[in-house]
Amino acid sequence: MNGSPTPDRCPCGAGAPDMPSSDVPPLPPPPPPGTRVTVHLGTTALSGSAGQTIAGVLLANGVTAWRTTARGGRPRGVFCGIGVCFDCLVTVNGVPDVRACQRIARDGDVIDAPGATPSGGDHD
Repeated sequence: MNGSPTPDRCPCGAGAPDMPSSDVPPLPPPPPPGTRVTVHLGTTALSGSAGQTIAGVLLANGVTAWRTTARGGRPRGVFCGIGVCFDCLVTVNGVPDVRACQRIARDGDVIDAPGATPSGGDHD
């Protein structure tokens, strides 16, 4: 192997085969401005803007932490905000281990986050 990428791979030599732009599915249209969604954190209804992530809705409603660490019980919420650190895990509609910073909130979502607090403290 001479190190040059094969024709069906991206020029960087890594990743999946190139996909013609005609094969990429279109993004859904953005919601109309001002569209609201309501999610439920326990018995509390929280309002957010359509298109916000679950983490965004929680933060906009003053919820800064929604789980605690297994060792030490320290509060956790959003840390990296890009889905890498997994500090923001919640259960959504019965599905566990959902990254709140990546999942778009949908009207009627039920979020289970036993460690949710209005002011959860700092990351350390």
